[in-house]
Amino acid sequence: MLNDSIRYIDGNLCIDGVRLDTLAAQVGTPAYIYSLPRALANYRRITDAFAGMDAHVHYSAKANANLSVLRALVGVGAGVDAVSAGECYRALKAGCAPENIVFAGVGKTVDELRWALRNGIGWFNVENVREVELLESLAEENGVTARVSLRLNPDVTANTHPYIATGHGGAKFGLTPDAVAGLLAGRARFPHVHIAGIHVHIGSQLGDTHATVQAVEAALEIAAPYPDIRTIDIGGGMPAAYAPGADLPTPADFAAALRPLLTGYQVILEPGRSIIADAGVLLMQVQYVKRQAGQRIVIVDGSMAELMRPALYQAKHMILPLRETDSETSPAQVVGPVCETADVLGKDIP
Repeated sequence: MLNDSIRYIDGNLCIDGVRLDTLAAQVGTPAYIYSLPRALANYRRITDAFAGMDAHVHYSAKANANLSVLRALVGVGAGVDAVSAGECYRALKAGCAPENIVFAGVGKTVDELRWALRNGIGWFNVENVREVELLESLAEENGVTARVSLRLNPDVTANTHPYIATGHGGAKFGLTPDAVAGLLAGRARFPHVHIAGIHVHIGSQLGDTHATVQAVEAALEIAAPYPDIRTIDIGGGMPAAYAPGADLPTPADFAAALRPLLTGYQVILEPGRSIIADAGVLLMQVQYVKRQAGQRIVIVDGSMAELMRPALYQAKHMILPLRETDSETSPAQVVGPVCETADVLGKDIP
C-alpha cells in the first residue's frame, strides 16, 4: 500500500477506490488525479500537531492551485499563501476571505500590489526595502493600511536540495538582518504600512528541523525589541514522502521543536507539498519502448512540461504500473516526448 488513498486493489492501482485505468479511459492522458480525502487528512495532521498554539495554516497555492483543491481546504478552515495576484484571485474565487490570504513572493509588480490592496488582501510578506516604499505609496493612494511581515533571510543552510533551499545568504529571497532591523527602526516613515510580523522560509522538503529552529531564533532576536510584533510566519518546508517508509520529520516533529520558542506568538504556517504531494498521481500512457545504447527506453505521453522537477534537479518520484505484476522486471529509462535530453521522468525504474 502506498497510502490510505493510493493503493492497489485486486491488482489494480486505485485512488480512493476508483481504478486509475478507468479514469484514463474517461479523461485521457496525461492527467493529474488527486484525492481530496488524502489532502484533507494531511491538512489535519498539521493542524493537530500545532494544536494548543495560536497557529494558522495558509495552504501554499503554488503547490496546486486547482479550484476544487482550494475550495476543499478553505472549507475546513485553511487560509491561502499566494505568490501572485492570480493566485490571490483564485483564493478569493474558492471562498477564502481576503484577510486570510498571505501575498508572498520576491517579485511582486506594482499592479499586483495595487490590486491586492484594493481587494483587502490580509498580509504582505515583503522581501525588498523598495517594496515597503511602494506599499506605503499605494496604500496612501487607496486610503488603506497594508499589514506586512518582513521576510528575513537568516543565512542558514537547509538540509535539502540546493535548488529548493531559500534561507542561505546567497539566495535571492528575503531581507538581510540589517535591512530588517533598519525597516523596524524606521517604521515611522511608513504610516500606511503596519509591520506586524517576521517571516522566514528556508526551503522546501526539509530533512530535519534544525535549520528551521535556527531561522526562528534569528527572527525572534530581531523582533525582541518590538513587543508589538507578535506574529512569526515560519513558511512551509515540511516534507512529503515520495515513497513508503521514507525517514522524514513529521509535522509533530516541527511542532515539538518550535513550540518552546513560539509561546505567546501568533504563528503562520504555509505548507504546500506536505498537504498535496502524496495525494495525487500523474497518469501517463506508454507510447513506445525501444533499446538503445544498452538501455531500455520507455517513452510516455507525460513530460517535463507536466512534471518539471525531475529534469530541473533530479527529483525522484515513484513510477508504477496500473496493473500489479509479479513478472520479472528490468531497469528502464522513463522519458517524455519533449525535444530536450533533460526530459527524463525516471532513471533505472524497474
